[in-house]
Order: sequence, then C-alpha cells, then structure tokens
Amino acid sequence: MNVSIIIPVYNAEKFIAETIKSVLHQTYTNWEMILVDDYSSDDSQKIINCFAQKDNRIKYIRLEKNCGAAVARNTGLEIAKGRYIAFLDSDDLWEPNKLEKQIKFMEENKIGFSFTSYRLIDEEGNDLNKIVTVPNKVNYNNLLKNTIIGCLTVMIDKNIIGDFRMPLVRAGQDTATWLSILRRGFEAYGINEPLAKYRKVSGSISSNKIKALKRSWNIYKNIEKLPLPKLCYVYSCYVINAIKKRI
Repeated sequence: MNVSIIIPVYNAEKFIAETIKSVLHQTYTNWEMILVDDYSSDDSQKIINCFAQKDNRIKYIRLEKNCGAAVARNTGLEIAKGRYIAFLDSDDLWEPNKLEKQIKFMEENKIGFSFTSYRLIDEEGNDLNKIVTVPNKVNYNNLLKNTIIGCLTVMIDKNIIGDFRMPLVRAGQDTATWLSILRRGFEAYGINEPLAKYRKVSGSISSNKIKALKRSWNIYKNIEKLPLPKLCYVYSCYVINAIKKRI
C-alpha cells in the first residue's frame, strides 16, 4: 500500500458510511484505510465491518476504552504500511481525485508535507458556499499565526518527514503535530483547490469557538512553550485570522 488513510471514529453511525464511500470512490486506488474506533457505543462498528468484509484494504481496530482522537490516530500510525499518510475524520469527505492530485503534486515537486483547500458543508451534506482557501506555502511561524491546515486535507511523505506521532491532548493534536514537524525546518505546501469537504456538526469539539480559542492558547503556552511576548503576538494574529475564515 502506498497511502495509509487514518480515520478516528467515535459514535459516527450517521456519517461514517458516506466518509468510507468517498475513499472507495478515489481515482487513486493503492491505499489502505485504517479506521480506529474510539470505543463507540452506537452502530459504527457494524457499519464499518460491512465495508471491511467486501474490501480487504479496509482495516478496523477498536480501542478497549475511550481515549480521544490523538490515541486513535497514533494507533493507526503505528500499524500504517504506506509511504504516504493521509488523515480524514469520520464525518468529512474527499473529492474523488483528492489522492491522485495530491500524490502527483508531491512527487513532481519532491514535497514531504502538503495540504489543500476545502469546502464547508452542513450536517446534512449541503454546500454552505464557503471555501477555505490556502496559501502556497506555510512555515512554523506562519502556522502559529494562522492555523490554516485542515487535518482532512493533510498528506505526509514519511520518506521525507520521517516517522511521527501526535501529542496526547484531547483536542488540537493535529495542529500541534503540524507545528512539531514544521519546527524541525520543514515547510507545508498548499494546493489551492478544494479537494475535501469539512462537515460542520453542531456540538462537535471543533465547532465550539470558545474551546477552539482555549485550545490554541494551550498549544502555544504548554506544548510550544512560546515566550509570553511572542505568544501574545501570534495568538492575536490567530484570532484575527480565525475571524476572517468565518466571514
């Protein structure tokens, strides 16, 4: 398998079938899909197993207790066989040519870390007529000021970046991971084409704006350990850019 797609799952029975189908419909087919069930109490397991029985590229793992998305994603990373790592959440979707275009872009430009623009959809899958556009390139300091990298769009070449894991925090572990990679001197390259769809679900961790502000402050202060003047500066930039993204 050339691409390992890691999907954390928690009580996702409403959306998980559509998410899996968006991977099955990819024009690029050399992949494995690793779905890590974070101890769901709904029918997520039953739905995933129906797909797994029909396609041996789909792998299902169930955690013995609820541990959070970081542990779920790290569990997937530990068994991933692909050179490329891609992430997708259990309620989000990919366009059919997402993998094909992103791999081609990375191979042609010898890039280790890429991400793309994405569309916003509502809980029922309706287009909200909003596209989050991305810059051509992001470094560590850029990302501190504008957390523009959507986890559902990321692809990482382990041959260039090396092995990695996500920090064990309940929320924001994806941004903390990108920062840890870019802090080592790498840059992330954007494809300004919406190749994924981010579903805005009421009550989700990422949908709570106050929690998002607290989450970013915690990352800057306790994970990145920024000195106070820089912390205040980049946090102010982050807030301004977060507002712009929602206008």
